[in-house]
Amino acid sequence: MKKVAVIGAGTMGNGIAHVFAQSGFTVSLIDVSQQQLDKAVATIGKNFDRQVAKGSITEEAKAAALKNITTFTTLEEGVREAELVVEAATENVDLKLSIFQQMDAHAPQGCILATNTSSISITKIAAVTSRPELVIGMHFMNPVPVMKLVEIINGYATSAAVTTTIVELSKQLGKVPCVVNDYPGFIANRILMPMINEAIYSLFEGVAGVEEIDTVMKLGMAHPMGPLQLADFIGLDVCLSILHVLHDGFGNPKYAPCPLLVNMVMAKKLGVKTGEGFYTYTPGSKDLVVSAGFRK
Repeated sequence: MKKVAVIGAGTMGNGIAHVFAQSGFTVSLIDVSQQQLDKAVATIGKNFDRQVAKGSITEEAKAAALKNITTFTTLEEGVREAELVVEAATENVDLKLSIFQQMDAHAPQGCILATNTSSISITKIAAVTSRPELVIGMHFMNPVPVMKLVEIINGYATSAAVTTTIVELSKQLGKVPCVVNDYPGFIANRILMPMINEAIYSLFEGVAGVEEIDTVMKLGMAHPMGPLQLADFIGLDVCLSILHVLHDGFGNPKYAPCPLLVNMVMAKKLGVKTGEGFYTYTPGSKDLVVSAGFRK
């Protein structure tokens, strides 16, 4: 397998394109917006520059990797010769189902269709295609070029051969694959999101402040980042969406999102991407400034 298409040129999509291109794959990066594609390629270039500065790759390797990436604004053209398509669009079930119908219609017969979803059912996605045995979850962690884990999710109909192929492919990318089954939240978010939600409840109920909650988890539990700062980094809207998937999927009230999280999302305080969440951030960067003031 050498030809890969990545759908979606946002944070996750450009990171996925980055690691495939660096590993020698020919990458078609697809997005409806040429402006977003140009921004993605610029971001990939800057991330390669950081790797060069650290001595982890050479200038020659950077140049070769960038040559491996071609951009497309139409899905039909971008997936035409792909052996694997990785969808990395916004975490919206209707959007993903629509994209997978298009992927199925235009990707070659035998092409594996993967999704980077962090919570949406692989079985549900596969059901809108004519090749459910070739549909699989390939959940990369953010930032993709740095994080080693790839959570590989088997849908109900995913073939064992496809799972084996994606496991070996992940290893080729220098990642550590973990295979899980298709239940709400999979493993990563089934465990992570209730922890984040409980941290938000602790803030909402006045048990402790933002910095105190994060400090306890960093220094007491050896987490590299506190749960509230991590929520900002993920995006509070994404956290809310995943909690809804867990709550709807299991019908268990323990997954009900905290009202404070709901209000912050409605107020468009989404974390790093809007410059304010539980913390405020330097415009245009992920640099934390100070705890944000907010109302319950």
